[in-house]
Amino acid sequence: MNDDLSWMLDSALEIPGALHAVLISADGLLMARTQDFDKDDADRVAAAMSGVQSLSRSLAFFCEDPQMGWRQTLVEFDGGWVFLISAGEGAYLGVSASPDVDMADITFRMQQLVGQLGKALTTPPRENLGVRS
Repeated sequence: MNDDLSWMLDSALEIPGALHAVLISADGLLMARTQDFDKDDADRVAAAMSGVQSLSRSLAFFCEDPQMGWRQTLVEFDGGWVFLISAGEGAYLGVSASPDVDMADITFRMQQLVGQLGKALTTPPRENLGVRS
């Protein structure tokens, strides 16, 4: 898990009603989580969200175009919402929220966050620091 990204995920919680955020890999591994979210719970959420995303992708044909790309999944519960969007190649951002969250605000913040995460996830590591040629 990348604790360095936790502070970025915490910015999603600035939206009133946002509860938790996780960054997961396509194969269901936890990459990062908001600081207040228990690691064991975050691991369970990561595995479940991977399955939800996979099932969602398989429904493209239902919109009469099986070539359409998946963009997001939204699940509603009596006690709130779960939002799941792509966060770059092989990564997904999931956010849970209370029932009264402003859906436009949370999805906008998630898109902003994906832009920031994309840069952080694709930045190549520095090599040969301190080595003189």
